[in-house]
Amino acid sequence: MQQKPHTGDVLHLTRAASVQFLRPIVVRVIRVLDWPTYDGWLWIDGYQLGANGDAVARRSLFVMPAGLIWSDPPAPAAPRPTTRTPVKRGPVSVR
Repeated sequence: MQQKPHTGDVLHLTRAASVQFLRPIVVRVIRVLDWPTYDGWLWIDGYQLGANGDAVARRSLFVMPAGLIWSDPPAPAAPRPTTRTPVKRGPVSVR
């Protein structure tokens, strides 16, 4: 029996999952949809992830569970250091 995706799973989708993935994508599953389909296929609702792990698009995808590849979520990008310019402090004149 094939494993079905669950909410929060991160999937690497290639042509093994469907011919629509000529260019593989990574998707975080929102839910498996209960839509009618051909035997051995299913609909999933999910967020397509960019290289840094951020969601770039929401998609409903028609896939073959036998071709799904479970993967670890992409590591979040390292935060950029903030540079600060020191403020010159001196005497304040009060009149």
